[in-house]
Amino acid sequence: MKRSLAVFRYIKPYSLAFSAGIILLSVSGLLVITITALLGLLMTPGNMSTVPGGALTAKFIHLFSSTVDFSSTKGVLTALVVLLLVQGVFSFIRVYLFAYVTENAMLELRSEAFKKMISQSMDFYHNSKVGDLVTRISSDVSTVQETLTITLAEFIRQTVIIVFGLGCLVLFSWELTLVMLCSLPVIMITMVIFGKFIRRLGKETQDKVADSGNIVNESLMGIVNVKSYANEWLEWNKFRSSAEKIKAFGMKGAIWRGMFGTFIIIFLFGALGLVIGWGAYLNQKGELPNEVLPQFIMLTGLVAGSIGGLAAQLGTLQRGVGVIETIMDLIDSPDEGVQFEKPAEVSQKFSALLRMKNVSFHYPTRPDVPVLRGINFEILEGQKLAIVGQSGSGKSTIAAIILRFFDPIDGEVFWGDKNALDWDKTELRSQMAFVPQEVILFGGTIRDNILYGNPNASQSEIDQVVIDANIEEFISNFPEGLDTLVGERGVQLSGGQRQRIAIARAMIRNPKVLILDEATSALDTQSEKQVQEALNRLMKGRTSVVIAHRLSTIKDCDQILVLEKGLIMEHGTHEELIAQPQGFYRKMLSMQNVLDENLNANGQKIA
Repeated sequence: MKRSLAVFRYIKPYSLAFSAGIILLSVSGLLVITITALLGLLMTPGNMSTVPGGALTAKFIHLFSSTVDFSSTKGVLTALVVLLLVQGVFSFIRVYLFAYVTENAMLELRSEAFKKMISQSMDFYHNSKVGDLVTRISSDVSTVQETLTITLAEFIRQTVIIVFGLGCLVLFSWELTLVMLCSLPVIMITMVIFGKFIRRLGKETQDKVADSGNIVNESLMGIVNVKSYANEWLEWNKFRSSAEKIKAFGMKGAIWRGMFGTFIIIFLFGALGLVIGWGAYLNQKGELPNEVLPQFIMLTGLVAGSIGGLAAQLGTLQRGVGVIETIMDLIDSPDEGVQFEKPAEVSQKFSALLRMKNVSFHYPTRPDVPVLRGINFEILEGQKLAIVGQSGSGKSTIAAIILRFFDPIDGEVFWGDKNALDWDKTELRSQMAFVPQEVILFGGTIRDNILYGNPNASQSEIDQVVIDANIEEFISNFPEGLDTLVGERGVQLSGGQRQRIAIARAMIRNPKVLILDEATSALDTQSEKQVQEALNRLMKGRTSVVIAHRLSTIKDCDQILVLEKGLIMEHGTHEELIAQPQGFYRKMLSMQNVLDENLNANGQKIA
């Protein structure tokens, strides 16, 4: 609970409006007590002073009309109408104030949660499911809003009604109140027991619903695999099995709710009958006035209903507290410390001379598996460095360390004479552009995806990178041109087209450092040629790190690193490396040439 109270820092700027809403809510609860008692008095009109708040109500109405007789049915009806109108006005204002406070607070909470989420380290995303993160921003925040707007309000209102209602009942008759209270422990204990099982089943049902949602999410995200392997039946069976578990828990919950309803009918109405019978007995003895008994019965029903409602609201409040705790844990968790304003101009002081000194690394979740071991190299400003090696040799990890997705476990990375750790990550990355092997475009237009590299670029800059990235031809074939929608993740474009748009995005950024992670490995011959031409233009004059699968594309690089199991096995130019008869690079090149020749004989190309 203490942890969850941190959410009120988002309400603090609106504390005046929130406090006014709480006051109106409390007054509204008191008005409910008076209105309920008036309904009892309506059955047997009598002395208005017996009604809780009746004297104050009478004085208020007499300000406008002094002729109202509250001992008559007409007078009681007049008081009821006036109080219902006041109650309606107070309720409207209270709902508006709570909505104003929570909508503004949730705006800040949503923004802060998303801000914190996208500023997490890459390790956070490796250990989190996208579906779970989306749930935190969407349904979890909505649950928090419902907790603060509805559940908390109802909890306070029910508490006010119970406390003041019981006080009024004691004033009416302490003996009859004692009879009523004696029946409450049995009801409340049973409600707690039933509520515990019902909440547990509800939580388990929600867990199964979440599992079902994950199946849907994974199936749709991997729909290409589903279709290509004709595994629609498999995904349907998994979903059906999950849905059947949801049904099973739902039926268990229905049984417990049914038993709970049966208990309420028997015991609650039995207790009410006991109160009415004992009240009639006291009335016959002359210890309870005629007009008080109907009021007592009405207030007993109100208090008993509020106690039952309070138990339900408490369970809902507990669930809300759990959700709030989850979100606050995210918001208060450490992050990368990235900036959320446009990075300051750092190009004049940034040196694109890159050095790695004795860099070693392992992933946090796999400390026993070294990925890089004692990596040393230097690349001068404007030079091109190629990194080659088998899958799992550590090539992409070097790129991740350059981008500071991860920092070395041992060793240091320098830009010029400045340690990379001394650079703000936002400023450092603002000098770089990254073109991955698997390009994922955003679901907007081609123009939007290009401008992602530089949102402030002019139309003339866009036109230039369209030409330089070799995308002018295929864009002209679309009726909407640059305003063509690419679809979710760019599915409406071919791999080569997506790759060239990613290159255009990097070009318009005009970076000092370029990182290419096997940018041509999955393309056909024609697409590879077009992409390679675009890449050559992009790399010109820039410090470039090229992770390559196709060795024929890196012959012109100034340096080539050959990695094997996290170690640099060879280091040199293309000519220097092929001059080593037993060298790793020469063997890799020979194997690739043989494979290419065999595939080309069949009119194919290695991917």
